[in-house]
Amino acid sequence: MKLNERIELILQQLSENMFEREHIIALSLLGALSGTNTFLLGAPGTAKSLISRKIAQAFEEPKYFEYLMNRFSTPEEVFGPVSIKALKEDKYTRKIENYLPNADFAFLDEIWKSSPAILNALLTLVNEKIFKNGDEIVHAPLKALVSASNEVPPDNQGLEALYDRFILRLIVEPIKEKDNFLNLISSKPTQVKSSIESNLLVKQDEWKEWQDEIHQITFNTEINNVILMIRKLLADLPEDKKVYVSDRRWQRAAYLLKAAAFFNGRREVLLSEIFLLKYCLWTKLENFEDVSEIVEKSIFNLGIDSGIDTSFFVLEKQRLDQEISTELYYTEDIYETEEIYDGKFYYPYYCEHRRKKLYIKVSGNPHNEFIYAIDSNGNKDRDFQYKTDGSGSYQIFNGYNRNIIFTPKVKYTRGSKKQNINRRLIDALLSEVEEIQKNFIEATEQVKNKYQFLANQFSSLFIAEKDLKFLLNSIEEQINKLEVNIQDCGRLKDLCDN
Repeated sequence: MKLNERIELILQQLSENMFEREHIIALSLLGALSGTNTFLLGAPGTAKSLISRKIAQAFEEPKYFEYLMNRFSTPEEVFGPVSIKALKEDKYTRKIENYLPNADFAFLDEIWKSSPAILNALLTLVNEKIFKNGDEIVHAPLKALVSASNEVPPDNQGLEALYDRFILRLIVEPIKEKDNFLNLISSKPTQVKSSIESNLLVKQDEWKEWQDEIHQITFNTEINNVILMIRKLLADLPEDKKVYVSDRRWQRAAYLLKAAAFFNGRREVLLSEIFLLKYCLWTKLENFEDVSEIVEKSIFNLGIDSGIDTSFFVLEKQRLDQEISTELYYTEDIYETEEIYDGKFYYPYYCEHRRKKLYIKVSGNPHNEFIYAIDSNGNKDRDFQYKTDGSGSYQIFNGYNRNIIFTPKVKYTRGSKKQNINRRLIDALLSEVEEIQKNFIEATEQVKNKYQFLANQFSSLFIAEKDLKFLLNSIEEQINKLEVNIQDCGRLKDLCDN
């Protein structure tokens, strides 16, 4: 049986009658399989402790410890009572059997309500997997710790370091769907004990082997690019929305992505694994949505790596579009003008009743002031005045009628092609457009081929269905944008050839 098939069967059996908890269980199991600590945030009665107990049952003969913390909790209740026999021998040691220092898996409920003495010792145990028991250093077998609370740790209480060790942070909400709620209230209470077949249970030695194998999973270029974009967008958040992610958290989150790929039977992390970062990078409930949006935005913007910097060619296409419009086409209406005595160009105006051609300055006319027109030699015609309001038309006063409106005749309309353009310029622009179009076509083929190959592999035991759908839609949109760019290059080629 393949490893991913085995994990899928385990998840099916763990999730039985766990309505709307399937994804939480999948992520929590991934945490346990990869030695990653998990924090469950949710109101009382949302099955947080049940989830933890079920996860432990996926392992062969697990030593499990569970405790509900409160401000009166003592170290003895968590780390074991002091040995009276050892005290008589002038040694201060604890009897750790059946307590946290000797557990494979542990669940600590309402963890932030505990005393500083417990939390300080817990930090060392979680971080270094060691427990100082008197003069003896005990190597704790703890594979994964699940903690829970109905709140995140309060600020400025010295809890940041411990909170940072919980890489997976999952929000456990009450059941939302009506049918699931009705199924819940009509069924028997969910049994803590899951009857997982013995051949599926995770053994101690194979769990250790997996940790080394997970490190062999690789990141490709597109995964690196998406992670770098997520990191940048987090850094660019406004000061009042900043989300601090430590280097340690990034490292452990990356390991979790590798673990997800490994337990899906792959040797390389794919884009679908990136969605797991939504559950690793947030710090407070208020910034969960911001982090989720950044992760999704990064996946949407980058998509599958085509091996071609298409953003560069988009900019190049825009530059060429501007250059073609400027060099080959009129960017504004060109009016009929004539060059007269001073070498400057004027609008010609033919005065019918005087059978005489006069000239109006193209520019430099004061607004709403009458000035004299001139003849071809520059002489002012005292019987002919005009003024403009800057709209492009002129009010004519010829001594008889003040209401004549003159609008210069358009010779070439805006957007029409220029005449007598150097053919070598056209060929050079056309060649650049064709090169850009060639790169877009190649990028499109690369993305389509990869998508066809990877579409089925994107499916993951640990990714929500809505996230997978978002990914597939994002890639289809990426392909659509590339095809639009190809078509737009065709438009530019037509502009050159017309």
